[in-house]
Amino acid sequence: MLFSKTCESCGAALAEEAGSLCWDCQSQVKVVRLPFCERCGDPVLGEVSGPYDCAWCRRTEPAFDWARSAVRFDGVVRNMLHRFKYNAGIWLLDDLVDWLVALWKTCPAGVRSADMVSSVPLYPRRERERGYNQSALLAARLARRVGIPFRHRLLRRLRPTATQTRLTAAQRVHNVRGVFSVPWPRRVAGARIVLVDDVMTTGATVSECARTLKAAGAAAVMVLTVARG
Repeated sequence: MLFSKTCESCGAALAEEAGSLCWDCQSQVKVVRLPFCERCGDPVLGEVSGPYDCAWCRRTEPAFDWARSAVRFDGVVRNMLHRFKYNAGIWLLDDLVDWLVALWKTCPAGVRSADMVSSVPLYPRRERERGYNQSALLAARLARRVGIPFRHRLLRRLRPTATQTRLTAAQRVHNVRGVFSVPWPRRVAGARIVLVDDVMTTGATVSECARTLKAAGAAAVMVLTVARG
């Protein structure tokens, strides 16, 4: 009676067994569908006659082997991820991972047979201030639900960086260049790794993570994110 469950977006009353969104708000969530770039999964408007790589991937050659996102980063999804990331909305974790699991089921066998799942790291001071790494929470819960080992802190962030939110695509690449390291290269040598993050926009951060992991000996790096900006 005192703490009834309400929709995270519109505030409508929810049944106790429901998720965090009412049916009307769930209908506003835009699932990432074909056509999209074969490499980074960025959706494209209009019709595409066959498989293609987007102009950004052709120009920058991202270090990851493959990347996909579950839903588009706007409206309801944006609000949920901001609450999860910046306002300690940990109660949204299961709902966000539900989208990742749905995406996982559509992944090719080469992704679903990966050796381990890991996450994009935060700089230690930022993680202490926030109290958690949202990407690590997503990765650990996804790994448990799909039966793949989760490996925490495969990567280390060496220095704090400016938030990517207000940077151009070129600035994003420069902002994260050389900021990651692999503390224990033996843990990644020859491994096929699924790297999890909350949002992917240009892919600069996950590409730099993949480049660092491969330099340490990883065989392949595949990327899964909840949302695509």
